[in-house]
Amino acid sequence: MALSKKTGLIALYLLSTLAAFTPTLASADEPQKRTISLNGTGTVKLAPDIVSISTGVESDAAVAKDALAKSTASMTMVVEQLKQSGIEAKDIQTTNFSVEPRYDTRDEDKAPKLIGYHVTNSVFITVRDISKLGEVLDKIVSLGANSIGGISFGVANREGIENEARKLAMADAITKAKLFAQAAGAELGEVMSISEQGGFQPYFEKRAAAPMAAAAPVPIEAGTEAVSMQVSVTWELK
Repeated sequence: MALSKKTGLIALYLLSTLAAFTPTLASADEPQKRTISLNGTGTVKLAPDIVSISTGVESDAAVAKDALAKSTASMTMVVEQLKQSGIEAKDIQTTNFSVEPRYDTRDEDKAPKLIGYHVTNSVFITVRDISKLGEVLDKIVSLGANSIGGISFGVANREGIENEARKLAMADAITKAKLFAQAAGAELGEVMSISEQGGFQPYFEKRAAAPMAAAAPVPIEAGTEAVSMQVSVTWELK
């Protein structure tokens, strides 16, 4: 009786093992699909329509409250003038505010001596009318902004431009795939996979700025921005 039970268990094990391997054996008999994989690149060139500026006011005084008062007065005028120029409050963002003591450390034999305070107040500005950029820079500098950290250009409708570049990238991949398939004596079948490579990568074709005449707006050239997207596509070959 024990032997019969053991024999039955062995037979059940063999059957389950055979069943597990059956799909693999069957799939091995199927012909392997021929595929082709290619990358496509799409680029859209356009003139930037927004610009971001990092600027601020730095003030020094012997007493902290005096340095703070000077900084506050200048920054208040800068912000008010920006709003009067048509820049909305949502496009003016404070990015840094600090009050730091200043020490005289020239005499190494003596302890550092407190000589005053330094106040920094910085804002990040988005200008949505590039034609006003030179005017905006002139005004903020004349009103007390003595620190400009950088200027960067961009596009407001970034998603729309990226989608247009994606369409061009896909069309580029299809053109290449058809060429290779035809050369190999085959035809493109169904798309098996699509993946996006990289992302929004703007660059600028710089233009030379015109010389700045007296009382003329600051010369700033936006150049041309290029938005590139890449896709990797795999097709089945017929």
